[in-house]
Amino acid sequence: MQQFLKDLFSQQSYNEKNFFLIAGPCIVENEELVMEVASKVSTICKNLGIPYIFKASYRKANRTSASSFTGLGDETGLSLIKKVGETYHLPTTSDIHAHDEAAEAAKYVDVLQIPAFLCRQTDLLIAAAATGKIVNVKKGQFLSGPSMKFAVDKINKAGNNHVMLTERGTTFGYTDLVVDYRNIPWMKEHGTPVIMDCTHALQQPNQTTGVTGGNPQLISTIAKAAIATGADGLFIETHPDPSKALSDGANMLRLDLLEGLLQQLVTLRKAVV
Repeated sequence: MQQFLKDLFSQQSYNEKNFFLIAGPCIVENEELVMEVASKVSTICKNLGIPYIFKASYRKANRTSASSFTGLGDETGLSLIKKVGETYHLPTTSDIHAHDEAAEAAKYVDVLQIPAFLCRQTDLLIAAAATGKIVNVKKGQFLSGPSMKFAVDKINKAGNNHVMLTERGTTFGYTDLVVDYRNIPWMKEHGTPVIMDCTHALQQPNQTTGVTGGNPQLISTIAKAAIATGADGLFIETHPDPSKALSDGANMLRLDLLEGLLQQLVTLRKAVV
């Protein structure tokens, strides 16, 4: 595990040979939700020795329909994410969408996430790098793993070597994604930790209803294959009741299913490391 990740997880007791987990609801819906998810997931991860980063978006800039929920307001959302981190002694992450958001978001979170559609935006990558925070870049649905070296180079040349890359599927037709697991070892060749986004990889975007679909019943399949092919971390969005979630409910894992899945993955990790 890279030193910057060891520093990030310094407040947690964990098995260093384990994968790490980025998990939380898609978006900050209210304080009760983020606190409930963080409390339950942090307890599970502590028991299993899994390093844990809490994730929630403070704002959703990329929505299919103009009527979709986009957040409670930037300051409110970011403040609640910071409160989660302070309450449960967890590192936190959220996504940013424009270069002028980077410095402000960096005041509240430990890891800045770059959305897949924006992974080629040079000014965004450089602004994120300039904060000195860890930068997690999601691979564009339109890019190969080897081509992500250019995103890494942009951040490194801006003076930041704390970079992670996330696989989240590749566009397959107009309304589906597939996962090419070759991208995990290919992206590890860039010298970064590689994460598998087990929920967004199962999206079915661009539905004519204006609401993204998904295949959450395959989350365990995606996660197990990722561990078997060498992923360093997993990204799993989770919610107590995905059917009532205000964003991405169609591909989130129900919270009460998370512990059983993680137990299986820890066992699998021991077998392949």
